[in-house]
Amino acid sequence: MTGDPSPAQWHPRTRSVVSWITYDLANTIFALGVAGLYFPTWLTENDVRDEALSWTVSSAMIIVILLSPWIGAVSDHAARRSRLLIPTTLVAVTATFLLASTSIGVSLVIYGIALIGFNLGGVVYDALLPDVSTQQDRGRVSGWGVGIGYVGSIIAVGTGSVLLDAYGYPAVFRTIAVLFLLFATPAFLFIDERPRPKPVGRGPSPARSLHQLVATWKRAATYGGIVRFLIGRFLYTDAINTLIGGFLAIFVVQELDFTDDQVQLLLGIAIVAAIAGGIAAGRLTDRYGPRRVLFWALYTWIVAMVGGIAAAATGQGALAWAIGPFGGLALGATWASDRVFMARISPPRYLGEFYGLYATVGRFATVLGPLIWGVIVNRLNLPRTVAMAALVGFIVAGRLVLGGVSDRIRVWSPEDVGAPAPESG
Repeated sequence: MTGDPSPAQWHPRTRSVVSWITYDLANTIFALGVAGLYFPTWLTENDVRDEALSWTVSSAMIIVILLSPWIGAVSDHAARRSRLLIPTTLVAVTATFLLASTSIGVSLVIYGIALIGFNLGGVVYDALLPDVSTQQDRGRVSGWGVGIGYVGSIIAVGTGSVLLDAYGYPAVFRTIAVLFLLFATPAFLFIDERPRPKPVGRGPSPARSLHQLVATWKRAATYGGIVRFLIGRFLYTDAINTLIGGFLAIFVVQELDFTDDQVQLLLGIAIVAAIAGGIAAGRLTDRYGPRRVLFWALYTWIVAMVGGIAAAATGQGALAWAIGPFGGLALGATWASDRVFMARISPPRYLGEFYGLYATVGRFATVLGPLIWGVIVNRLNLPRTVAMAALVGFIVAGRLVLGGVSDRIRVWSPEDVGAPAPESG
């Protein structure tokens, strides 16, 4: 058997693919509209120290790190993986709806809960990729998910532009919550899943989440290349998450003297490029394989970041207008190819569980990257170009680690599949 159960017989319906893609759109509306833009802005306008947000995010990410392999294992055990999207999404939606409607302290707690629901839902969502694709079109489907997903960034910014001045932050968060639920709902109803063996016994307990985390890492180590891929992913994700998490905006403002309007315009250009990069990279992934496309994306990141360092060092801020699209292309291409890479090297039986590790390394990078930047700039009193160079080093190291990981299509044993799946269309 190949990496997919019954690959010759499984042909996902269009509604399944579209429903999966619209969930990516829903995710991105939250990611940019709440986490990336309006909640931090609301805190700033209320004179809340950055430390409060940092502690909230870090605490939520620690919980996500502990629970991601557990919910992945639960999804592997479940008869229908997509049903787990319902509780995780509803947690995120409900919490988002309540933001800025209570005190600052309570809103911070609610925001942490929203982050937990959002990130755990992402584990289940990524593990559904093989259900809405075949080996022949997996990259294309992933790429369309990334590309259409970034349209959610435009929707999020537009929501704030229309509502913020007239109705305030509570209205923005409530509208984003409604939009999140609206675009997520098709995934609850219309995703058809591959036939899988009937689950035996009870699923893993959340009380044993730490045990599940350790057990999942041990299991991953028995499959060649998975741990090495995850280490490489941690390195390049550390750099990427640090940049898109706000430090790139700080860099162009402080080092290139960009105004707020210029930053927003540059962000818009990068988002359009990310849409194109995700869609194009998906098609290239099907043709050349996820490994090669991911390498191209990392090389593009290196070029863009070195260009940013050169622009700051020479005082040529205009270079940023050429660099921005490169960064956007690399962003879309990275996410379109690396989750296909993960699906390619993971046994079907433990797909959700290993996507839990995939999410774990991404969340840990969210905690560590900003810390490294802060130490370089604030503790060592070095220029931000040095911090950017350090991130380039992380991407180079990630590329070197990934050099030893093959993306060939695996031939899985019946045990790795779980059991022979019935033939079905």
